[in-house]
Amino acid sequence: MNTNSNVYTVVYSAVIVVIVAAILAFAAQALKPKQDANIKADTISQMLTAAQFASKEDLAKIGNDAVLAEYSKYIKEAFTVNAQGQKVRDLDLASREIADNLHAQNTNLKKGNDLELPVYIFDQNGKPVTVVPVYGAGLWGPVWGYIAFKDDLKTVAGAYFDHDSETPGLGAKIKDDPEFRAKFVGKIAAWGSDKVLSILKGASQDNEVDAITGATMTSKGLSGAIETWLNAYKPYFSANATTKNKCNCGEFCPCGEACECDCHCTPGQTQCNCPDCPCENCPTGSHKMEE
Repeated sequence: MNTNSNVYTVVYSAVIVVIVAAILAFAAQALKPKQDANIKADTISQMLTAAQFASKEDLAKIGNDAVLAEYSKYIKEAFTVNAQGQKVRDLDLASREIADNLHAQNTNLKKGNDLELPVYIFDQNGKPVTVVPVYGAGLWGPVWGYIAFKDDLKTVAGAYFDHDSETPGLGAKIKDDPEFRAKFVGKIAAWGSDKVLSILKGASQDNEVDAITGATMTSKGLSGAIETWLNAYKPYFSANATTKNKCNCGEFCPCGEACECDCHCTPGQTQCNCPDCPCENCPTGSHKMEE
């Protein structure tokens, strides 16, 4: 074959392309188990950080195997729930199975499709800490994270957030600034409101967190992700909250306070008549019940 001909050049280039593609495919396949292990360990590190077992930085230093061991040490239950708050299936604790398809679940949330939202319950000094994920859109790409709740299922124990491409020094602070994450600790989820837990400038309520200065769009995006996902989890949290967070009629108190008032409710009504309601966020006489 004439090595100076066009035919030779085309054939030679095609062979090289095929060989390089084969090498890359083989390398990708060979590295996939390692990549999957890294993703799992990183996801678990985020959950453990949110639950205040350790910092993300410290967990990164001990390696994947040790991170997985920490998860096995503290995890007690892991499962998914549907839009009604009912358990769909258990996640296998022995293999440290996690539900990391947050993008797909976020799409299902927007489209109203069937949901399988993960719930992770850890044991911290004999008390349960419940961790759930959030996912949404920041300024330049996806933002996500995990929020941990104490045993009353309304007090925030901690949070951890990450992002794909937010602006360094501004929106990236959702991950890089521990002071921002610390603002979530002790906040109270308002399960009776659409704004269960919000990020905004000038936050003044127990369910509000101050936004990051100079990162308005990222703060709004993360706040939207938190509100969307926590609203999806509302049936589960409402059904499993401690009884002192419920009115005597059995409905979950919408103000999120410890409500043990004398309720006079009938099935299907939208108002709960509580003449003696002690909750300062509830209008005296009646307040909306959680739908």
